[in-house]
Amino acid sequence: MRQVIIFFATGVYTGYSPFAPGTAGSVVGLIIGYFFCAPMWQDEPMIFAAIFAAAFVPACLIAGRAEQIFGEHDSSKIVLDEVMGMIATMFLNPLGWRWLLGGFLLFRIFDIIKPFPASLIDRKMPGGPGVMLDDLFAGIYANIVLRILARVL
Repeated sequence: MRQVIIFFATGVYTGYSPFAPGTAGSVVGLIIGYFFCAPMWQDEPMIFAAIFAAAFVPACLIAGRAEQIFGEHDSSKIVLDEVMGMIATMFLNPLGWRWLLGGFLLFRIFDIIKPFPASLIDRKMPGGPGVMLDDLFAGIYANIVLRILARVL
């Protein structure tokens, strides 16, 4: 079970990247979002949202268990939060390469600067939910900005 947790928590081992593991995990999220999630959310957005919400709960448990395995809070090896945050960023947004790149950049910016309440969650919430929720908020912020840009441009 330990290896399964590490596999998922590290975003199929991209969390072991020696350079920018969070960015590597975000790329995994972008790929999963584009190839696997987008077809579903384009046809059945409410069903996809329910599946995403249901998957978020075990993702929190996996992230929490991975923290114990790695022995540190929000280890840089844990990138499942970036994977899920990137999927949240692109949810119902345009999927052309410019939008994918824009969503990726916006998510990384919001993930790094962590505007409120993401910064509070990152500092105060322990365990898996603390690992996952700040990136979910970053994904929501990036999603909103991308939607605004899609309407304006």
